[in-house]
Amino acid sequence: MSKYSLKSLQALKQQQKKFACVTAYDASFAKLVAEAEIESLLVGDSLGNVIQGKKTTVPVTIAEMEYHMNCVDEGLKQLQHQPLLIADLPFMSYSHIDQALDNSARLMRAGAQMVKMEGGAWLLDTVRSLTERGINVCAHLGLTPQSVDALGGYIVQGRQQQDADKLIEDAIALEQAGAGLLVLECIPTELGRLVTEKLTIPTIGIGAGPNTDSQVLVMYDLLGMNRGKVPKFVKNYMENQSNGILGALKDYRADVAAGYFPAPEHCYE
Repeated sequence: MSKYSLKSLQALKQQQKKFACVTAYDASFAKLVAEAEIESLLVGDSLGNVIQGKKTTVPVTIAEMEYHMNCVDEGLKQLQHQPLLIADLPFMSYSHIDQALDNSARLMRAGAQMVKMEGGAWLLDTVRSLTERGINVCAHLGLTPQSVDALGGYIVQGRQQQDADKLIEDAIALEQAGAGLLVLECIPTELGRLVTEKLTIPTIGIGAGPNTDSQVLVMYDLLGMNRGKVPKFVKNYMENQSNGILGALKDYRADVAAGYFPAPEHCYE
């Protein structure tokens, strides 16, 4: 059995080996992710968009995240390959430390091995409190979808020098506070490279260029199931695919490992 842990993903960074992540929400897709031997699986609050049809992730509740995390965990039981399971803490479920601890415990009991939170310096005490109590934390900087209203929409972040400097500062501080992974979303390629080089923990990019240690795509995007505007960072792996969904997932993993994805057309300069 191959079972990925936070330590094994961190070891891949040290070995300069790239790994893949997919966002999925149910047992059936989770089994396919495992069969494709993808190293990590995120149960994301993006379920608000692709499952519930909401405009943003803001309406998603901790109970809904707990339910989908449990579905994914059940789907992976008894399988030979076990990706690292990460679960999003949804909007306003970690606004203070005690709340973050309680809601993280709920997701861990549902099967998560790590929780993900969006935000920078204001989260440092929360990250310390969680990691001190044995809860792995994945941080998230750049475009943070839970703050999309405050950001003014789905806009590339870090293009101004002062914003880039702040993002780098926050990334270093989050690692020092105990974060074990860092998602970087919708930032320029060069900034993705700089952050990745400055950290000892792995970075997971989504629209952050080819130099991050990992890439993540939402399952529905990867399979070309978009019916609205397709984000620049998305590649449809079902296009010209002769081996179905499993073939698409295997091709995605292979492209990430080889550094073929993302290509220049998927990146922001």
